[in-house]
Amino acid sequence: MVKYTPEFQFKEGFYLNFEQVKENAPIPKSRILANIGYNENDFFDQVLTKDNISFFDVMGTRKDVKTKNIWGFSRNGVLYVNVNGGFNRVTIVGSICHFVATVTTYNTTYNDPYYNNPYYNPYGSNYGYGRYPNRQESKEMKQFIIDFHTGNIMEYDREHLKIIFMQDPELHDEYSNLKKKKQRQLKFYYIRKFNERNPLYFPKD
Repeated sequence: MVKYTPEFQFKEGFYLNFEQVKENAPIPKSRILANIGYNENDFFDQVLTKDNISFFDVMGTRKDVKTKNIWGFSRNGVLYVNVNGGFNRVTIVGSICHFVATVTTYNTTYNDPYYNNPYYNPYGSNYGYGRYPNRQESKEMKQFIIDFHTGNIMEYDREHLKIIFMQDPELHDEYSNLKKKKQRQLKFYYIRKFNERNPLYFPKD
């Protein structure tokens, strides 16, 4: 096993699942069926625009997988993770990883031109007669973390960090004993501390 350092290079290719990430064993570009040269700069971008990715497994059998279902990929030694169909660079790699993703959120409101008019709605605003839903879509940037022990992707907040810190009871207690404000302020510091105390290892080539 090789200890992870910032100089570590992930092998190029596509990860179907998190186990392949832990093994640093993606499906290499040479086994991907695509009408584009493997050395093209936008190889990954073009492959990911398709609904499905086709490839040959180690036995030489053709396989097809939906692009939205793959875990992610590695390009130029850098890891990218799939969140809701968007692929995002993992900026901090360690036993706890961190990344930022653009996610789509939906908010449903109800429109009724007569809703607050007592002449048309004598039952008042608590009665839903004549209302119809209006679904609004918006995009926002969110921060996430990955527990490299389990592969779970979680929102970057105090409670999820404390769940992961339970793998290091001493650090968990130290963090939990801080006031909530300090916990919020020192999230990155404690991620770094956890990663230093719990280094990440990958299989040696």
